[in-house]
Amino acid sequence: MGGGSVASLILAIACVFQAFFPPVASGDAATLESVPDLVKAMYINVESFPCVRLLNHSGQIGCSNPGHDKIIAPIVRLRNRNDQLVQPSAVLLPLDQMTDFFLRVSNDPELYRKIAGVLVEANGADSVLEFSPDRKFPQQAFAPYSNLSHHWNPAGSGIMWNKYDFPVFLLSEESTQTLQKLADKNEKTPNGYLANVAEFDLVMQTTKAGTHDSESCLREQSCLPLGGQSVWTSLPPISNSSKKHQKPIIMVTASQDSGSFFRDRSLGADSPISGLIALLTAVDALSHLHDMSNLKKQLVFAVFNGEAWGYLGSRKFLQELDQGADSVNGISSLLIDQVLEIGSVGKAVSQGYPLFYAHAAGNSPISKKMIDVLQSASESLGSDNVQVKPAASSNPGVPPSSLMSFIGKNASTSGLVLEDFDSQFSNRFYHSTLDGPANINSSSIAAAAALIARSLYILASADLPIDLITLNSIRVNVSMVEELIECLLKCDPGLSCGIVKSFISPSNSCPSHYVGVFQDLPAGTQFPSYADDISRFIWNFLADRTSSLASNSSSCTGQCRDEGEICVGAEVEGGGRCVVSTTRYVPAYSTRLKFEDNIWHVLPVNSSDPLSAADPVWTESFWNTIGLRVYAVQTTAYDWLVLLIGIIITGASYLAVIVGRSYISKIIKRD
Repeated sequence: MGGGSVASLILAIACVFQAFFPPVASGDAATLESVPDLVKAMYINVESFPCVRLLNHSGQIGCSNPGHDKIIAPIVRLRNRNDQLVQPSAVLLPLDQMTDFFLRVSNDPELYRKIAGVLVEANGADSVLEFSPDRKFPQQAFAPYSNLSHHWNPAGSGIMWNKYDFPVFLLSEESTQTLQKLADKNEKTPNGYLANVAEFDLVMQTTKAGTHDSESCLREQSCLPLGGQSVWTSLPPISNSSKKHQKPIIMVTASQDSGSFFRDRSLGADSPISGLIALLTAVDALSHLHDMSNLKKQLVFAVFNGEAWGYLGSRKFLQELDQGADSVNGISSLLIDQVLEIGSVGKAVSQGYPLFYAHAAGNSPISKKMIDVLQSASESLGSDNVQVKPAASSNPGVPPSSLMSFIGKNASTSGLVLEDFDSQFSNRFYHSTLDGPANINSSSIAAAAALIARSLYILASADLPIDLITLNSIRVNVSMVEELIECLLKCDPGLSCGIVKSFISPSNSCPSHYVGVFQDLPAGTQFPSYADDISRFIWNFLADRTSSLASNSSSCTGQCRDEGEICVGAEVEGGGRCVVSTTRYVPAYSTRLKFEDNIWHVLPVNSSDPLSAADPVWTESFWNTIGLRVYAVQTTAYDWLVLLIGIIITGASYLAVIVGRSYISKIIKRD
């Protein structure tokens, strides 16, 4: 072989090597100064929100890796709704296709087997007309009537109540753009030369432990009960002397938690946070009145936690009343005369004026009187033109609400729920990630707060003559409504807003309205160690607005010295202040659970509680870490090709050496 032939061979080998192993750009090489730099360059951690595994007394729902290990799969799109996957893949899914896709997955075993994970895009929400992963009749097992076919939530698909043995993540807007680019690269790359893959770390402890329902996972300690802290207060405070001459109670309730397919994206702007904001604003308006103690009835406000998961808060509150627990000291279920619940009130503005519907429990004279009072209060608002109508008589009963717990406990309960809908939810995004601040109207919430505040004054006056001057002086702080929307439903400013930080030191600026898990000991709940930011803010706000000054208003960081006093704003810098207020935490978890010997036990169905059999006993699985990252990998075929090329290069190099040595030897001999 001549010198020209050898040179040509080496040049060809070099060209092939360079084609398959392109050099690293000098700029990139300069930045890779350590192993962490290399890892950061190779892997992209994806900002996302997981769907997690929940358990109840009969099984499981939600999402999890199917085994004990991470899942790695190429990122693909299904361009057509009926496309099949050719291999296990991570499906990048537009939000507006989520309902149809998961309904299809539940009925297509072949597709189910090929799904390694699902990545739901965040953008495109503007084109979604309706999306609710809850059922058409949410929590129908608790309904105090037999007609369960009514579709309160016509947009409901029920997909959040199924079990998925693959991970599902909702992407942030920025992550959505990143994943879309990677999916495009996968589509454009010929013959699978390179693959951009997603690595899912969503291994649930209940999967590892093999526990498949709440009782077994609590026994093996691979889960915790869903729950948190509810809050109640009275206006005016209930003093020791007034306990001897207790008044009939008007209970005013709202909920603070929402549900969602994705654990940490439970916003619930209209359902139920609009009602919570209306309650807080109404309390603020009433707190400016004098001589509330002269009214015939006692106002008690309660904000329940865990209502989206079997009415945990309201049912536990009623159980605590039955047991005479310290958490409800000062009130009695026998004294509850009326229940007024503030439901979804964020979408009542239509045709230029707010229109609300009163859903009454039965046809009792007291319930009818409550509707009359609401209409009188609306008339007193004059030019604000707030209107109230009784809900349609064709409705089967009250809509899904905490009032169902009260009726289930006492069928003769007189009460109503104020809503922004008549026969069907006006909220087309019920219990979905799209029920955000853009889904509500602050003027609607302010109108509801004004209506509630004036109605409560009239109801609490009972047969006393109504002081019209006082009634007309009840005005709501519209700016507070707008601020609370910013605080409780957005990340900026979120819980870093002024009104929240004047009471607590939040752990996170982004609010979450998922109930979470109950971590406190059931005893001693007046000083819970794990109350979430929202519960602590509600407690401090209500304690402040319903309080009277203490005899010695000294600063405090915990308990106050005198009986009946509590410390408001204890978390803020400089400490809080002692005030006289009847504000309490109440634990919110399943009434079928008992904590004994440092472990949770599931109790048998309580025959004296009509709703006990309907209690799902929700728990949430433990996990070590939850993560999602993406990176590029080579296909197996490409690895074999690289190996083959390596062998060829090695052989060619060896041959080149032999030929070169032979050629050099011949030249030396000639010389």
